[in-house]
Amino acid sequence: MDKKKLVLLIGALIVAVGTAMVARSMFAGAAAPTAQAATTLPQKNGPRVLVAQRALPAGTIITAEALRYQEWPDELVQDAYFLDGNSNIEALLGTVVRFPITAGQPVTQGALVKPGERGFLAAALGPGMRAVTVPVSDETGVAGFVFPGDRVDLVLTQSVDGDNGESLKAAETILRNVRVLATDQSMKEEKNELGEMVAKTSRTVTLEVTPRIAEKVAVAQSLGTISLSLRSLTDTVGSVEEALASGDVQIPANATPEEEERILRRLASRPQDTRGTYSTGGDVSRFQRRTLPPRRGLGGGGSEAPVITAQPAGYAPAAAPGGQPAEVRPTGPIVRVARGNTTTAVPVK
Repeated sequence: MDKKKLVLLIGALIVAVGTAMVARSMFAGAAAPTAQAATTLPQKNGPRVLVAQRALPAGTIITAEALRYQEWPDELVQDAYFLDGNSNIEALLGTVVRFPITAGQPVTQGALVKPGERGFLAAALGPGMRAVTVPVSDETGVAGFVFPGDRVDLVLTQSVDGDNGESLKAAETILRNVRVLATDQSMKEEKNELGEMVAKTSRTVTLEVTPRIAEKVAVAQSLGTISLSLRSLTDTVGSVEEALASGDVQIPANATPEEEERILRRLASRPQDTRGTYSTGGDVSRFQRRTLPPRRGLGGGGSEAPVITAQPAGYAPAAAPGGQPAEVRPTGPIVRVARGNTTTAVPVK
């Protein structure tokens, strides 16, 4: 090989090796940038305001799980908000929501009505609802374990007497899914020093009902004794599913999620006055009756029960004494109904 070509080949090789090394160092420097000292300042958090943990419709009784504190931008805080450190959630328990509050929305002071304020009980009532009060005791009031906001069934216990001294003992569920507004004159749950709810014996319980149900409650109090039966929280969900499955409530096909939630919430809070279950004394003891005892006075005034006697077809009474024309009677089949000393012929078609 020519000496000059050899020198050129060696020089080209040296240039190629040098170029490769320079390129390698450049890529390595780009992959590992030089670390610089961080000079960012810690971000300052905004104040904590009281917000709703879930949707609170108008008339909701505030409980501990309904509210919580959440950080809020300083420039959006208003004077009507409840701020952490300046307000106490415990003091708000038992208040009633005046206006609907969506989940995550700050609670304002004007949105809550405190006990003792004007319109407090009226604010707790839903649209078209009424408040009625029933007397209770340890036995009929679940030993004081019924608190405002709970759902109960109403059971009527009565005794139906007969003329022969017998009586029918019966208990019947007349109302279901009724919301408790207050016990005695309080809409707030009492707690001890440890924050635990305390069961308190109440003399009266105020319930939220419809105008029609209010009439039934008034009549039921005159018939016998009303007892409360505490409902489980899961029973409300079951009642909603049962109503939807039976077709009693239908949700429009074009309803938005908000409208659907509002319909279901209204359905879950609706008291039910349909025919419920019942039990008689015979269901409890073999020595008690299962049916109503015989009673007299069906015609009023203490008269005897009707005596019904069937007559053959073509029956006609004889002429009246003295040649007077006899009373016109039907010639077809009749039934003679005797009430005391009076007998009446009733035709049978």
